[in-house]
Amino acid sequence: MARSDAQVRQAGYRAQSLKIHPWVCARCGRAFDKDNLSELTVHHKDHNHDNNPADGSNWENLCIYCHDNEHARYVDHLAAGGMDTGQEPEQAATYNPFANLRAMLEKK
Repeated sequence: MARSDAQVRQAGYRAQSLKIHPWVCARCGRAFDKDNLSELTVHHKDHNHDNNPADGSNWENLCIYCHDNEHARYVDHLAAGGMDTGQEPEQAATYNPFANLRAMLEKK
């Protein structure tokens, strides 16, 4: 029962995230289309799978490789007791694949 509830919840927020966010990995910038969309996952930024605001502010689309890496880093962080490493926090991705879309469309 709990597993089926989780699958329904996941299907709902995945569909929402794919409507809200571009089909691009927020970490590596890899673009996806309908043929390989199954390799694009939804990551909860705060690692709380029950925190699903409708505006998508707790989600980011990540390719399966970046998603696995993010969770591995989080597990390592927890294993270290969540200690501050003294390093600057990682900055959010700044890649914007649609930055020049209007100009490209206007050229045609």
